[in-house]
Amino acid sequence: MEPSYYPAFINIEGKQCVVVGGGKVAERKALSLLRSGAMIKLISPRITSKLAAEKTKGNIVHINRDYLSGDLKGAFLVIAATSNEETNRVVSSEAPCLVNVVDAPELANFIVPSVIKRGLMTIAISTSGASPAMARSIRIELETFYSGELSKYLFFLKKLRKKILSQISSNKIRRRLFKEIASKKMLDVLRKKGYKEARYSALRIFREAVSS
Repeated sequence: MEPSYYPAFINIEGKQCVVVGGGKVAERKALSLLRSGAMIKLISPRITSKLAAEKTKGNIVHINRDYLSGDLKGAFLVIAATSNEETNRVVSSEAPCLVNVVDAPELANFIVPSVIKRGLMTIAISTSGASPAMARSIRIELETFYSGELSKYLFFLKKLRKKILSQISSNKIRRRLFKEIASKKMLDVLRKKGYKEARYSALRIFREAVSS
């Protein structure tokens, strides 16, 4: 029976994450975890130049040897990314936490989706392991659809939301404003006319509500 995955975004800020492996795949996984604020322990006798640079900066702890039983103690999340299937299998069996095994979803209890980042927005695409390549293709298509303008607008919406909450007491009006400034119509304005026009439109809606 195929697994039915539960989608979730996980806060790993300051959490101990272990990456077993030191090649290009391990590099990609470790750097992604690092960008999310994780504490990285990397276990491998050989590592890439980029990983070595992060080690020199003090951003990762490198255990310069092959994986040994007990290396996962205290881990919040583990990624097995070696070229040795048996090592990956052992890591999977010993992991007391969230574990991902590269190219072997049957050994993992979570899979890593293809991701689009646009400032405050994150879109995760998964095919439940059926075709990671298709997930990447969909990601590339969506990247052209959601431009950097959306990132700027989301930061603006975060500030505007605080103004709405502080200056408008009616919950009914608040809900209406939240919907209007983040509507499909506003997305169309953003795509066709850009951030400045979308920002102007949202501020006009807000000011009209305040003055009414």
